[in-house]
Amino acid sequence: MAWLFILLADVFEVAWPFMLKWSVAFSKWSPALVAVFFMPAVFLLGEAVKRLPAATVYATFVGVGTVGTAVVGMVFFHESTNLGRVFSLVLIVLGVIGLRLFSGTPE
Repeated sequence: MAWLFILLADVFEVAWPFMLKWSVAFSKWSPALVAVFFMPAVFLLGEAVKRLPAATVYATFVGVGTVGTAVVGMVFFHESTNLGRVFSLVLIVLGVIGLRLFSGTPE
């Protein structure tokens, strides 16, 4: 269940940079409101830390968030998809898989 909490938190992590970019044009308050949107991620990470080591939770959260944000940028905003960038994202995914396999928890 802790891994599911991390993945759900990453949904917010991937969405908020794009929401922030989109909201800046509306008002000076809209970025603050976008930050409030991020609050469920903090709760979900807190639940995950109860079951997994904090370093594993945070590294997984950041890794999945980085890959997700990059993929959304590539697919929807036509950002660079050069081989070096894709290979780097694959390395991050392999690192997250390694954390999952070697975290020493049955979850």
